[in-house]
Formats: sequence, structure tokens, C-alpha cells
Amino acid sequence: MSRIFGPVIQQGYVVPNMREATRHWIDIGVGPFYVDEHLKLPGLYYGKQYEFELSPAFTYSGDQQIELIQPHGDAPSIYKDYLKRVPDGGLQHIAVWADEPDDVVSKLQAGGRRFEVTQSYIDITRTDRNRHVYLDSIDHPGTMVQLMMHDPLYIELFGMIKYAADTWDGTDPIRPIGILLEKLLAGTGADWKHGDSD
Repeated sequence: MSRIFGPVIQQGYVVPNMREATRHWIDIGVGPFYVDEHLKLPGLYYGKQYEFELSPAFTYSGDQQIELIQPHGDAPSIYKDYLKRVPDGGLQHIAVWADEPDDVVSKLQAGGRRFEVTQSYIDITRTDRNRHVYLDSIDHPGTMVQLMMHDPLYIELFGMIKYAADTWDGTDPIRPIGILLEKLLAGTGADWKHGDSD
């Protein structure tokens, strides 16, 4: 566990081809994956606002969440930057929970810790804060740290994905994440702004 950020809850891999990447993990017995294809999210890349387009996929191996990300679209992103350096893809970030990611960034800066905010996703209900923040070490750049907002929706959704992984019998290895979100958001009036499948 990091004494600065707390326990790592996720390994985030950026990949050039989602289907090949999920097949690799499925072949070693890790799955099922819940995929959201061509998700579009507003955010900041080195302080400039863009709409990012990506296909994320989630599963668990034990207590570790495995996230795969394939970037799309024209906007620059840390994911595209990673694939320029590592064309075959690999571990781009690790993720930790944060009650308020922006507060963690402020405390790091006040404490003199040298981290750079590279990319973040804006809270669509409050544009003055970020729901997810990616940090890179200025002195030792490399695998980034993602600060993930400790939101009840994420906790419940990830719990559903973990249960599916813990009880997986090898069937139906790739599933749309909308199946879980429909259950999660039923009766709330909320809508999951997911992307379109290929």
C-alpha cells in the first residue's frame, strides 16, 4: 500500500486493440469483461478542455480491478501518448480511491510533492471539480497514478463486476456494461451516457 495514496485498487492498461487485449486476459482465465464502447467524456488534457473518446473494459482478478482502455477520436490524450511510446500497449496507470481528487492534488502541492496533473475528467454536475485525475511524477515519470472519486455509484458498480468475476464459469466472457448500469440505475431516473458499439 502507498503511504501517500493508500491501497492500489486498479491496474489500468492502455491497448491498441480491445478485442485482442480482452482475449489475452480471457485466455489466462481472467474475466468476464464489461465493456463500454466509444464512451465520450469531457475533461482536461494538460489544462486544455477536450471531449475524450475511449472504449474501457473492466474485470477483476481477486481484489485487483483490471481496466483496459482503447483510445479513439481526434483529441489528444495520455492514452494516445502512451501508445506512441509503447505501441503494443501495457500498464499505463494504477488507481486509488480519493474522496475529492482535487483536494488530494492540493495537499500534494502544499507538501512539496512533485506531481503533474496530466489529464482529468470533469464532474458533469459540477464543472469546478474533477472526478478522475491522472498524476505523473515530475522527477520519475512513468506509470501514472489515477485518483478515482470515491463515489457510491462506482463502488456498487465495481462490486457487481467483482462478483461476476468471482463467480465466473468461463461463459459469456465479454459483456456490455450497460447490463449492469440498467440494474444499478433502475428507478433513479438517471441515464448512463455511454457510447455506441461498433
